[in-house]
Amino acid sequence: MAILNSIASWFMKKRMHQIELFMKYPHEVQHEWLLKLVNEAKHTEFGKAHQLQDIRNYEQFKTFIPLQDYESLKPYIERNRRGEQNLLWPSEIKWFAKSSGTTDKSKFIPVSEEFLDGCHYNGGRDMVTLHCVNNSETRLFTGKNLALGGSFKTDEFGNHSSYHGDVSAIIIQNLPMWAEYFRAPGVDIALMDEWESKLEKMARTMADENVTSIAGVPSWMLVLLKRILDIRGAGSIREVWPNLEVYFHGGVSFTPYKETFRQLFDSDKTSYMQLYNASEGFFGIQDQRVSDEMLLMLDYGIFYEFIPMQEVHKENPRIYNLSEIQTGVVYAMVITTNAGLWRYQLGDTIQFTSTNPYRFIITGRTRQHINVFGEELMVHNAEHALKTACEKTHASITDYTVAPRFMGEQTGLHEWLIEFDKSPDNPAYFMDVLDKALMQVNSDYEAKRYNNYVLSAPELRMAEKGSFYNWLKANNKLGGQYKVPRLSNDRKIIESI
Repeated sequence: MAILNSIASWFMKKRMHQIELFMKYPHEVQHEWLLKLVNEAKHTEFGKAHQLQDIRNYEQFKTFIPLQDYESLKPYIERNRRGEQNLLWPSEIKWFAKSSGTTDKSKFIPVSEEFLDGCHYNGGRDMVTLHCVNNSETRLFTGKNLALGGSFKTDEFGNHSSYHGDVSAIIIQNLPMWAEYFRAPGVDIALMDEWESKLEKMARTMADENVTSIAGVPSWMLVLLKRILDIRGAGSIREVWPNLEVYFHGGVSFTPYKETFRQLFDSDKTSYMQLYNASEGFFGIQDQRVSDEMLLMLDYGIFYEFIPMQEVHKENPRIYNLSEIQTGVVYAMVITTNAGLWRYQLGDTIQFTSTNPYRFIITGRTRQHINVFGEELMVHNAEHALKTACEKTHASITDYTVAPRFMGEQTGLHEWLIEFDKSPDNPAYFMDVLDKALMQVNSDYEAKRYNNYVLSAPELRMAEKGSFYNWLKANNKLGGQYKVPRLSNDRKIIESI
């Protein structure tokens, strides 16, 4: 294993030359990818409709292709799922990454072979590469990587089959042999659909393995690690996996969890590496040990554009390519990918901290949301659930706000502060209806509520009449332009009210 570790580390470090190239020539690399993408897709249905064959520069790209979102691309995607090809992208697409939607319960993001190979697999390779570069004495390849992923399902449309699921499951199912060699547990366990059984089998399978790295969403990873400690009767993960070097994490903010992980690992030898990977693509990797900033990955088959937040909701917003952005400004991301997402408004917001090279931090979403536990609760979800609960209990509300509350090291709940105009006769039933309505419209929330593993049932705090008005008045925010923040990822608003 020592020889294998040396060979693998050498190959990974060779990749740094290519990373350094796009760091040195970012605008040239992005322009090259723009032309590659439009040339590759010029004969698709979307390409013909938007004159991709005539695009030679960024200005023409902006002129010929309007901004898109899931709703505008959904007709193509739904036809693609049912077997039609060459719609948004020329190569065959039969895999779709499922994520929470805005108007639908779930979005189905097309996943091409080029997208898997050139984006997600390269992202996985590069996170290891950057770890090796920052840790010259690494022995990462002497053990296994524990990857905590999701599952996928088959959709039958007559004579055609397609597949949808978490992007992590799609990646695991299609991993190249060299990557599968270092990953654990086996696919039969990793892709199980039933979470309780999966976590138990993973814990028992991995408790005696030599694990040198772990990867997964913090909220679920904590559940798994605590179970492994129970099985081994250990006081820390260091006792179980003495060679653990790094935790690759992404999906939700790591800030609320960092101290818990530090205590759980009981060692400064394990490092933390933040990733920005989503169903729509792999965008950034933390490339410095001393900073949580992430390096924007520019050669993954993605062309980036950015909309300043103050422009996002305008009919004709100003849109910039990478060469035009500034540090300190919050931008909404727009992506064009080698899976057929064209000028797609991702919904995420970032802020650049450096332009040489391009490093950034994630600042949130274009819409208010709560994503402390990976639940991606959005305002439209909350409004739907409140409407349903009020209708079924004959209640009415004046104002509300929602914030997370931690109940332990890895679990929590949502606290709803509601000022009722007409209170429900049975507040507990009101919250039960609201909870079920949220699970119906938001698959991420539904997953986190499973068996109260990560997210317990929401709790209601009934505000006194005038509470929200008094808060607005006290903060000089009376007037039509001011609104109470509905969803927050911290407790500042709810506590001040």
